[in-house]
Amino acid sequence: MPKSTWVFAGILSALVLIGVMWMEVRQASQQSESARTEAEEARKTVDQLASLTNRLTDDLAVARSRAEALEQKVKEAQQDRLGLEQQMRGELDSKDITISQLQGRLTLSIVDRVLFDSGQASLKPEGEKILLKIAKFLTSLTNREVQVVGHTDNVPIHARTIDGFTDNWALSTGRAVVAARFLQEKGGIDPRRLSAAGCGEYRPLASNDTPEGRSKNRRIAVVVLPEQLAADDVPRGKPEGLATNLPPINPDEPATNRPAAP
Repeated sequence: MPKSTWVFAGILSALVLIGVMWMEVRQASQQSESARTEAEEARKTVDQLASLTNRLTDDLAVARSRAEALEQKVKEAQQDRLGLEQQMRGELDSKDITISQLQGRLTLSIVDRVLFDSGQASLKPEGEKILLKIAKFLTSLTNREVQVVGHTDNVPIHARTIDGFTDNWALSTGRAVVAARFLQEKGGIDPRRLSAAGCGEYRPLASNDTPEGRSKNRRIAVVVLPEQLAADDVPRGKPEGLATNLPPINPDEPATNRPAAP
């Protein structure tokens, strides 16, 4: 074989080897660049996760601080409520007035004979004194709604009463409105916090088969609602008073001269 052929074959082999090496170097360079790109993206992801972790940690700290503050407020409110309830029991709790607490509702039940004469909705002087004492406590509960609810026994009204009532439902409602209006006008309670309702004979505390049971059932309940049960649809503008057609109470006017309830 001529020498020139060997030279050409050597050169060709060298070129092939150089080409292979160049391709390997290029491939390695591309892999290195890809690795650098992936590493940069991974670093950015780590930085983002670290930033997110820091924000979440800060948010968690703020939420924990707010929760602790709220818990403290709840404890203070419970302590205030317990203190108020104990004070009310000390001044009001008796055989004629009972105080109960159930699911956040503070209920004062007053037997009807303390507030009203039989079949009437005109407050007695003794009843006015009791409602004024209750109003003194209610004024400190500025964020609580107050329901005044009238109840009777099941003895039917056979004739129109002196105040114009013809059945127990009307009597219980009329008494509740009179008591609520007194709390507003004489006790200084914001009327936007007040509501009045009558349940007649339909929510008894005891059996109506005995005089003792009927006496327990004839009552006025003043119910202080939990804050979360405050009515959202109660207007918050200028007080307009209770929604009723009853005229303002005049303590000096004889009961027989007062207009009948609707």
